[in-house]
Amino acid sequence: MVAPMLRCFSRCWWSGTPGLSGVWALGLRKAHSGAQGLLAAQKARGLFKDFFPERGTKLELPQLFDRSAAGYSPQTIYCGFDPTGDSLHVGHLLALLSLFHFQRAGHNVIALVGGATARLGDPSGRTKEREALDAERVGANARALRLGLEALAANHQQLFTDGRTWGSFTVLDNSAWYQKQHLVDFLAAVGGHFRMGTLLSRLSVQTRLQSPEGMSLAEFFYQVLQAYDFYYLFQRYGCRVQLGGSDQLGNIVSGYEFIHKLTGEDVFGITVPLITNTTGAKLGKSAGNAVWLNRDKTSPFELYQFFVRLQDNSVERYLKLFTFLPLPEIDHIMQLHVKEPEKRSAQKRLAAEVTKLVHGREGLDSAKRCTQALYHSSIDALEVMSDQELKELFKEASFSELVLDPGTSVLDTCRKANAIPDGPRGYRMITEGGVSINHRQVTNPECVLVVGQHILKNGLSLLKIGKRNFYIIKWLQL
Repeated sequence: MVAPMLRCFSRCWWSGTPGLSGVWALGLRKAHSGAQGLLAAQKARGLFKDFFPERGTKLELPQLFDRSAAGYSPQTIYCGFDPTGDSLHVGHLLALLSLFHFQRAGHNVIALVGGATARLGDPSGRTKEREALDAERVGANARALRLGLEALAANHQQLFTDGRTWGSFTVLDNSAWYQKQHLVDFLAAVGGHFRMGTLLSRLSVQTRLQSPEGMSLAEFFYQVLQAYDFYYLFQRYGCRVQLGGSDQLGNIVSGYEFIHKLTGEDVFGITVPLITNTTGAKLGKSAGNAVWLNRDKTSPFELYQFFVRLQDNSVERYLKLFTFLPLPEIDHIMQLHVKEPEKRSAQKRLAAEVTKLVHGREGLDSAKRCTQALYHSSIDALEVMSDQELKELFKEASFSELVLDPGTSVLDTCRKANAIPDGPRGYRMITEGGVSINHRQVTNPECVLVVGQHILKNGLSLLKIGKRNFYIIKWLQL
């Protein structure tokens, strides 16, 4: 059966177009126990972009989530994450938030790590082939992604509960079923159900075929494996809905066609918008502008500041996309923000919600401490910061461990930390006000260090030379 014609109907069914089908209208009113249907509620947040197929199926998408329907049962929804890197990034968050919204509505969700498909490389949205990854590296990346997904799910479960009964969150790796497949057997069983003309017509394929670099067979075969993933999860877990970025629509359609041919059953796809920076570039590893969710790559402070620095014209949209805050509360936040935009209260609330989800309450506290220490010159914040936080905050800073000898002076400290040049020039840098310790300017090179002033309660000193050069000193044997 030829798949129903793909049409983006997001404006039609949401805006109340007169021609809206009765089934869709009914489903959107009753698909969820709240005042709005689950799909409509997330559409209102801007979280869902396109839906496939539009109609022409025995069972339509809103009916799956209609709690009042006879025989209703929770659904299973999945989204794939290829381990081309060892960490998730902000570009992945929308898909994860979508999964969480389904989970919060009582449905079961699967985060699928592409431990097998990452070896091929997804051509969607790319102008050239990905760098080939060996099996060992992909395996390590897959393990790291799995840990990251499980940590996010745990933070969500612990810190964002809303009193409802939630569905399950499961992390799987598709290498578990591809390792058992033999190439010729797989091609014989699966390959005959795909038509070359249809596969070649996908936009991602057409774009790459017309590029100077062309397209490899491995990349071309990627959509077949993603379609098989959908089929496997449909058969094993009853999964009827696949989530993905808007550049995944072609792969989702391939999965629909494959499942329908083999089983006669209908499945569905939902896409989420791609997040871009101010120049319109997709946020991600390949674009070189990723904001990572792994603390070792992007600290809680850096993640927090990414959202605090967001432009005013984007903050309302991001509050709807990246938080679980009810829409009326977001409206109230924006009303306050408009009155005093210089306080950046909307951005700070957004940053707090995202940082807490990604790094937990401790991570959010760390981000706030670092913010106070760096931008508000807070001595109290510096005194309670850990070595790790200081290293994260001052990434380019030199880190030294020194023994505090009796009579150690400001000049001695600066020289031992290699912060100033030897001789008169370094001496003058202090006397002329170019040196501060723990945010306090020091101008007497011979001043002896005092514990509690130059050395904080945590045994650390933050030395700054000029405006931008920081040196972290950890004092031993205090």
